[in-house]
Amino acid sequence: MTVAAFILSPAPTARAATLEEVTGFGTNPGNLQMFRYVPDGLPADRALVVALHGCTQNAAAYDDETGWTELADRLGFALLLPQQRSANNANSCFNWFESGDISRGAGEALSIVQMMDRMRADSGVDPGRAFVTGLSAGGAMTSAMMAAYPERFRGGAVVAGIPARCATSLVQAFGCMHPGADKSPAQWGDLVRGASSHTGPWPTLSVWHGASDSTVAPMNRTELVEQWTNVHGTDATADTSDTVAGYPHRVYRDAGGHPVVESYEITGMAHGQPVDPGSGTTQCGRAAPYILDVNICAAHHIARFWGLDAGPDPGPDPEPDPGTVVFSNDDSRDGYVKASADGSAATVGTLDGTYGLAVGRGADGKHSRTVLSFDTSSLPDDAVVESARLSVTHASDSGDPWASPAGNALAVDAHRGCLGGCTVEAADWSAAPTATAVATIPRFTSGTASSTAFTVAGQDAINRSGTTQLRLRFTQPPGTTAYVLIEPGPQATLTVTYS
Repeated sequence: MTVAAFILSPAPTARAATLEEVTGFGTNPGNLQMFRYVPDGLPADRALVVALHGCTQNAAAYDDETGWTELADRLGFALLLPQQRSANNANSCFNWFESGDISRGAGEALSIVQMMDRMRADSGVDPGRAFVTGLSAGGAMTSAMMAAYPERFRGGAVVAGIPARCATSLVQAFGCMHPGADKSPAQWGDLVRGASSHTGPWPTLSVWHGASDSTVAPMNRTELVEQWTNVHGTDATADTSDTVAGYPHRVYRDAGGHPVVESYEITGMAHGQPVDPGSGTTQCGRAAPYILDVNICAAHHIARFWGLDAGPDPGPDPEPDPGTVVFSNDDSRDGYVKASADGSAATVGTLDGTYGLAVGRGADGKHSRTVLSFDTSSLPDDAVVESARLSVTHASDSGDPWASPAGNALAVDAHRGCLGGCTVEAADWSAAPTATAVATIPRFTSGTASSTAFTVAGQDAINRSGTTQLRLRFTQPPGTTAYVLIEPGPQATLTVTYS
């Protein structure tokens, strides 16, 4: 790496007939390319895996070599493969050490998020089941993405990589690579916590590193474990130590006993990603430069740690089968709030009993947001929410708020408890929720519409001991009269699946 990153010798381009390049996925401030692999007939609401290549590699050199395309077919998920341009980095490394490329809302990090949004729009992937992984510079970028956008990922996997925000300059990058940076768990954790305003839940992490890696010091495996166990509020003492395919494997659990970090130390392996070519149920991948046949396929075990493995063996700590409950809204505590576009002069709407609950811009020029209340206290106190969706019924509308302006979205905010008092009040228009934009409701002009699946942050906002409030709002104020009215009364439902 000339600059920054894990020097790899040029790898031959793999056959890319199954890969599709996608253009037009947003403003693309990082000037990246987008490739995707979507198995034929993949249903909506399936998981998304973001896979980031190493230096001198590209998307085509990181898809089937690592085993990820094979697993996408086998387990049924979509695969997104961002690709660096040599114009951004001479060795085609993701710029994991440049603050302008790893900060929230900027550069390469934002480009990758915009690709994820395009995948959601085109393929209907579940935004609450997104995962990110990468090798070398891609592994370092993986930890940076988990820090900058923790609410977008349920889990990550860093292979031969570096802790999040270890470096914010080229000079620091070389030291992080070798000999590595030694910080306390709290110092590492603070780097993650300082990258966004997110307060949890946090993505889980699988860490893989060759013990004989001379490009990225093996101590980075230990530092990554310290960073992410600290973020999860636990310590870096393994709760389980065993061997998998002969390699040391350690698992770290949170206070609830859930595995939040695991690490694999691949003894004797140099710099690269482990694979195990073959047709066995645990085998995948094929050897290539920096894709190393060491009789264990990292992608397979990572997918299992994330819960993507649909095979008969769920692993050593399977979760109980999920249950499903449907909650009806509490009409006595619902309503809508009107305000100017900037949120000023807010008042409680008064016509919901006659016309319905309003969202959008009315003929009076005021902008309305609807608040729905659900008593979710019947969920077990220790319930782990696996998915959630909101359904609402159309009453009437005017104009097309989804197209005013173009690309507008009807978003759902979620709050654990009541936004203010538990009856609708003017302050509910701008009150800060527990989690923002946890789902969207597609355009509908009749009948009942269901939201997309809640994000992980939205699932966590569901109150196991009392009220959960959901606020519906358009993400951009319509420029003309354009609104939708939702049927009043107990017509909305919140469907929650939990284990």
